[in-house]
Amino acid sequence: MWRKFPKLRSVGQTFHTSPACSHVIKLTRLRVVDNSEIGKQAMAEGKPPKCIHVYNKKEVGTIGDKVLLAIKGEKKKGILVGVKQNQRALIPKFDSNNVVLIDDNGTPLGTRIHVPIPQILRTILKKKNVVKGADYTKLLALATRFV
Repeated sequence: MWRKFPKLRSVGQTFHTSPACSHVIKLTRLRVVDNSEIGKQAMAEGKPPKCIHVYNKKEVGTIGDKVLLAIKGEKKKGILVGVKQNQRALIPKFDSNNVVLIDDNGTPLGTRIHVPIPQILRTILKKKNVVKGADYTKLLALATRFV
C-alpha cells in the first residue's frame, strides 16, 4: 500500500532570492571608500549609496567609470575604483563594489582613500582627463596604496 505524503513547505521555499550582482548597474549598492563626511555617515547608518546611472554606453560600470549615486537623499557623482565582476588580465577583482565620491569638476570630496586601488586606474583616468576635461589627478594623488 502506497502512502501519499503531503508536500512539505517551509518558509524559505516560498521566497525567491536572486544571487548578488557581480557588476555595477542601476540600483546596485556601493561601498564608499574615502573619508568624505556624507560617505562616512551613510556607511555608519547601514544605508550604502545606490547607483542611479552609469555614464557609459553599455550602462554597466567597470573600473574607472563615472556613476551617479543616491546617498542620504542627495545626488552625488563618484568614480568606481573596484568592482566585483570578472576582470581582464592584470586588473584585480575586488570583494565589493568600491566608489570614491567626487564633485562635478572631478575633485574628490574626501582627503584619503582607505583601500588599495588598481594600478591600471592611472592610465584609465588619464585618458578620461583629456577627453572630458575633468581633472582626476587629485583622486590619484589621494591614493596611498596601489595593487
